[in-house]
Amino acid sequence: MSKKNKGKNTEKTVNNKRKKSIDKYNEKEEIFREVTINLNNTEYNQKQTKKKKKKKKHKVLKVILSMFLIVFLIFAGLFLKRWHDNGWTFGGLVATILGHDANTLANLPKINILVVGQSQSLTDTILVCSYDPKVQQVSMLSIPRDTFVGRNKNKAGGMDKINSLYQIDPDKLVKKVNEITGLDIKYYVKVDTKGLRELVDSVGGIDFNVPIDMNYDDPSQDLHIHLKAGYQHLDGDKAEQVVRFRHNNDGSSYPIEYGDQDLGRMRTQREFITEVIKQVVKAENFTKIDDYIKIANNNVETNFSLWTLKDYAPYAIDFKTENIKSATLPGAPEKCNGLWFYVYNKKKTDDLVNEMFKSKITDEHAENAQIKISILNGTDDDNNLENLKNLLKEYGFTIVSTGKTSEAQTTAIVNRTNKDQAVCNKIKDIVGVGLVSTSTKTNSDVDFTIIIGNDY
Repeated sequence: MSKKNKGKNTEKTVNNKRKKSIDKYNEKEEIFREVTINLNNTEYNQKQTKKKKKKKKHKVLKVILSMFLIVFLIFAGLFLKRWHDNGWTFGGLVATILGHDANTLANLPKINILVVGQSQSLTDTILVCSYDPKVQQVSMLSIPRDTFVGRNKNKAGGMDKINSLYQIDPDKLVKKVNEITGLDIKYYVKVDTKGLRELVDSVGGIDFNVPIDMNYDDPSQDLHIHLKAGYQHLDGDKAEQVVRFRHNNDGSSYPIEYGDQDLGRMRTQREFITEVIKQVVKAENFTKIDDYIKIANNNVETNFSLWTLKDYAPYAIDFKTENIKSATLPGAPEKCNGLWFYVYNKKKTDDLVNEMFKSKITDEHAENAQIKISILNGTDDDNNLENLKNLLKEYGFTIVSTGKTSEAQTTAIVNRTNKDQAVCNKIKDIVGVGLVSTSTKTNSDVDFTIIIGNDY
């Protein structure tokens, strides 16, 4: 082969090799491009999938939050409605938190408790206390510790004084007080004066008008009373001095018109207890309930659980102390078999107990509390609804629900459970206006529906 042809073949071979190399490079580049595209597509798809999942999560979260908001608004509405029915007061709020409704108050009975104050095994105070949450009334009747409870005055001895019964058996004391008063007291509470000191200190002291100068010392009891007359702030120690004072070292005591010796002491005790109640039921002291329970557990002896009183607590918060009735068991000191006793007057006692503990208004409220009423306001004035609700509550009726309805010209009183005419007339007299009708449906949850009209 000539050199010329040989050179051409060599060049051709080189070109072929170069072409093959370029083709391989292009093929690899194409493969790389395809892989890159596929990777980009995969990454894009993954991003899109993530976005879709994120949107789905947001959508689900939005639905859950919306449902939570709806449920919250429903419960908030029901809570506010019940708070409204329980009264727009701090006591009403506490009642609502505890799950109370209108029926709770209607079913709360009046509670009678015999309170015994003791210091160093001596019974200085015997007090009948009653609280009726429906009419917001407290009654306190002091029983003199020297009250004669024996059978024969001519053979009277120290054990014939009522304060001796507690040392024998607290239940005997309760039974004897029931015989004297005609009440049905089931519970007793013995409070040590140490508990009184701690309670007064826990509420920051009590402002009280000390009726007279008090100067008395009894080393045997480690009792020293030294207070000036006048309005002043008393801590626990001074509070104990006030409630235990009976007479001075020189024998002088309270003036006759105030009540001498034990009578004066009992009056001071009742007045001091009234001031303690004012302080304890203040809204700012409600947070100290744990302190009160600890003090009670350490210083109180009783025959019932203190938790029995928890249902009464919300209504006690709104209690006004001007609704407290207090008195001393009617009677007079009398010397029997050489000893001084306090002999109670049976007739005057019965009259006083009927006035303080068994008033007709309480009986009427108890009957009215069984009547359940729903009120609908058919006027533009919201005050009409509030005024009628409060008025019916004052008479003891149970207000189950209130609401708004279309405009009504005439007030309507619908008897839904066929209550007798006397009840209908009573409600109409209280409302002052209205036409009474009887519903054909007798399976209602309320006894009466009152629709307030423009004539109210």
